[in-house]
Amino acid sequence: MSMNLPNKLTMFRVILIPVFIVVLMTGLVPAPANRYIAVAIFCIASFTDYLDGHIARKYNLVTNFGKFMDPLADKLLVSSALICMIELGLLPAWIVIIIISREFIITGFRLLAAEGGLVIAASWWGKIKTVTQMAMIILVLLGVGGIIGSILIILATVFTVISGVDYIVKNFSVIKG
Repeated sequence: MSMNLPNKLTMFRVILIPVFIVVLMTGLVPAPANRYIAVAIFCIASFTDYLDGHIARKYNLVTNFGKFMDPLADKLLVSSALICMIELGLLPAWIVIIIISREFIITGFRLLAAEGGLVIAASWWGKIKTVTQMAMIILVLLGVGGIIGSILIILATVFTVISGVDYIVKNFSVIKG
């Protein structure tokens, strides 16, 4: 199977995840440079999420591989960053558990829907959730704390819950299946 450009961008995002983790967590790059470089890597990886989807839709390069790997790559990137942030003392574990649990639940819904031949498209709430999570990760890793950091964390968590409830309500028939 030859890989088209959107799928290559998705795989590049997956490859950047361990690089992000090593730079941020191992001490290989001394602090505070490790955070700045890790944020740059995270931003590049996040941008490939936008870029691969845009290119795939614009040039009709949507593939089954891309439909599967693109959301998985996003979940791996965000989950990895959030788990690292627990270790760094930047996020409480319960917030990360809520965010990652929502991802597992919605992935389960999508798998059930796929068995029935349905595709559950991303909603606007899901897109808002993704943007707020990524912004929160970037800004908190850059040291934005206090009230602004707390607001970012709360917004990311609230939009995560809202988008999860939205998916469940709109697609509840998938469970009844």
